[in-house]
Amino acid sequence: MATKSIPKSFYELEEKNIQRIPVKFSEFKGKVVLVVNVASGCEFTKQYKDLQELYDKYESEGFEILGFPCNQFAEQEPEDNEAIEKFVSNRFSLTFPLFQKIEVNGPDASSVYQFLKYHNPGDIKWNFEKFVIDRKGNVRGRYLCPEVPGVGNASTLLFDVIKESA
Repeated sequence: MATKSIPKSFYELEEKNIQRIPVKFSEFKGKVVLVVNVASGCEFTKQYKDLQELYDKYESEGFEILGFPCNQFAEQEPEDNEAIEKFVSNRFSLTFPLFQKIEVNGPDASSVYQFLKYHNPGDIKWNFEKFVIDRKGNVRGRYLCPEVPGVGNASTLLFDVIKESA
């Protein structure tokens, strides 16, 4: 099996959204992006509320959240894309983009997660791990699953990156 090549830029990536429509990540140039692997049946699913509040507060400042459903951790996202979309819409009124269900670790990891882990090494440990991408497309760091920017004693990395000029 051939090794997949890692794109040089975050903006070269493309993934299908939850409605199966391809999204070119070049759409996010100049924005701060938080990439999150999500699951509906996880103890951290309540983070959807905090993430939506972050999105509402900072979207006008060029902030985007990209959610990637994943079933690799204790099979906590068994639903199909339509059921996932209905769940997050009804329960959390999400307005940030969700994408097709993917894998984040192993040989079938999506190109998005291959890119993220290439630039910030280490496997994804659980659902709701978050990567911060700056306005130039650089992976600046990550938050572990229990951490939510702005909640508790989570680092200020995301807010520092948002404050940086474009």
